[in-house]
Amino acid sequence: MARTGHRLNAPLGLSVLTGLAGSHRLSPAARVRTVLAEMHIQGLGVIDDATLDLHPGLTVVTGETGAGKTMVVTGLHLLGGGRADSSRVRSGAARAVVEGRFETAEDSPAAEVAADAGADLDDDNGLIAVRSVSADGRSRAHLGGRSVPNAVLSELAEQALAVHGQNDQLRLLRSAEQRAVLDRFAGSDVAGPLAEYRRVRAEWADTVRELTERTERSRELAREADLLRHGLSEIAAVAPERGEDAALVEEARRLADADQLRDTATGAQTAVSGLAEADPDSVSALGLVGEARRLLGGTEDPVLRDLESRLAESAAVLADVGAELSGYLDRLDADPARLEQVLARQAELKQLTKKYAADVDGVLAWAADAEEQLAGMDTSEEALAALAARRDELAAELAGHAQDVSDARLRAATELAAAVTEELAGLAMAQAELDVVVHPRETDESDPAALTVRGRRLHAGPEGVDEVELRLIAHSGAPPLPIHKGASGGELSRVMLGLEVVLADADTVPTLVFDEVDAGVGGRAAVEIGRRLARLARTHQVIVVTHLPQVAAYADRHLVVDKGSGEGGLTRSDVRMVADEERVVELARMLAGLESTETGRAHAEELLETALAHKAERQVSGRTDQDGKRSGGAAAGRRRRS
Repeated sequence: MARTGHRLNAPLGLSVLTGLAGSHRLSPAARVRTVLAEMHIQGLGVIDDATLDLHPGLTVVTGETGAGKTMVVTGLHLLGGGRADSSRVRSGAARAVVEGRFETAEDSPAAEVAADAGADLDDDNGLIAVRSVSADGRSRAHLGGRSVPNAVLSELAEQALAVHGQNDQLRLLRSAEQRAVLDRFAGSDVAGPLAEYRRVRAEWADTVRELTERTERSRELAREADLLRHGLSEIAAVAPERGEDAALVEEARRLADADQLRDTATGAQTAVSGLAEADPDSVSALGLVGEARRLLGGTEDPVLRDLESRLAESAAVLADVGAELSGYLDRLDADPARLEQVLARQAELKQLTKKYAADVDGVLAWAADAEEQLAGMDTSEEALAALAARRDELAAELAGHAQDVSDARLRAATELAAAVTEELAGLAMAQAELDVVVHPRETDESDPAALTVRGRRLHAGPEGVDEVELRLIAHSGAPPLPIHKGASGGELSRVMLGLEVVLADADTVPTLVFDEVDAGVGGRAAVEIGRRLARLARTHQVIVVTHLPQVAAYADRHLVVDKGSGEGGLTRSDVRMVADEERVVELARMLAGLESTETGRAHAEELLETALAHKAERQVSGRTDQDGKRSGGAAAGRRRRS
């Protein structure tokens, strides 16, 4: 049922749904890239010290009332960055500690969260998360061996863990979260037009903002433009060149010191090459080297002859230096007029560097920036009219894309409502219906993001112009109410389970936790819940706290919380895995305490056999379904009603 108005609730981790619209469909192998393989709990409530080995498929946790099953969910909350409560610390313990080991891949979202926090994966791609709460209420978090803010664990949980408890569903009250659920179901049907909407909206918003700024700040912008033009005219009059100030400093130094430099260069040239006029008494470096070469060249000693070749190299270097000194002297000019010109040019450049930048290169950069600013400061009537025309053109295009998004959401809303309603029929809510309502978010002219769509002024947000709300019709004739108002805690958990089953193909959160999802359910409905959880476990890791044997029978791994007495008479609980005969005994106990009777055991064995047969059947049909799948979230919802 798709009408026009609505809301939804959800648990820890489900907020990650926001922004997932259009996520492509993943195969089970590709989706389950992070699983919680093990959790160790110390000093939490009645649990003194317990380790839970979790299956990548369906793990159920059972136990007698008061044994501490809820502490398992509390531990998952803490591990996922939930609020720390010192009252949960076991009496007599200094602190409560929850440690989880995730198995992930190096390129998974969970691994990216760890890398951003500076945490490391183990050699086997394991990621260790630790949360501790002291008796005085202080909380600490660690990830991958590093101390991290608690928010990092929350971010990790958003990528890896969604806890659905009777209180957690109330987290998803915002329309934005509910819209994300619908978009996730719709897949590419919404993602395509939404991407076009966002592309046009970005340009439209920039144009609206620029037009508003130019109109409201026209006088101020005009004054700023005059100052910029004045500065540019000053710079243009001087016409500085890049690096000119440094070159003038060097030239001025040479001109001012020309006489001293000439004496220095002349003396050096004489020492190297001798006087220009022939003087039999003059001595030069070249002459002395030449005499040494003559003497060494006349000997037969190979060592001395080797030295002569090295002197030849020295003579070549000296000749080059002499030539360069001669050229330097030819270029050296003590020109008072040129020095005056250089000093005057330096004074001109200094006037610019005092006002606009530290050097000429900075002045030129200021000029380039000023020209760019001036290009955006045109407040003439022609410029404003051109901007307004572009705004209106983009608004018309944007309105078309917004309507496309709304139409796609309305179509998907009908299918999502029908698919979840069908799931609810098998979850002891036969008369209940889910109503997915899509309605436009109206606004007025004062809204800077106001957009006219089919004659109505709507708020054009980044996700479109729609608000989405999930409502529950509890029974025939009942009014549709927001699901957190129209459903009890147990019903709300079942609604979430129905949603998860319908949305399974599009869900990127790999681990789903359900706490008392079967509250107030029994008989055939309990079996249907077990079947749906087993179906979810084909594509997700599923952890369920349950009191129903019909649900527990579908588990891939069965954990039992046992209650006993510890030191000082305090209740002390432990967690153990049961299989084979022990599992039959536990199921018989759950069937009203009949573990010691043949009737109870026979009933438990029958439950197990039925569950195993159904799971085997689903695996075969699941492979067949996988071969025939086609992409698209809404289509996936239509397929998922068996």
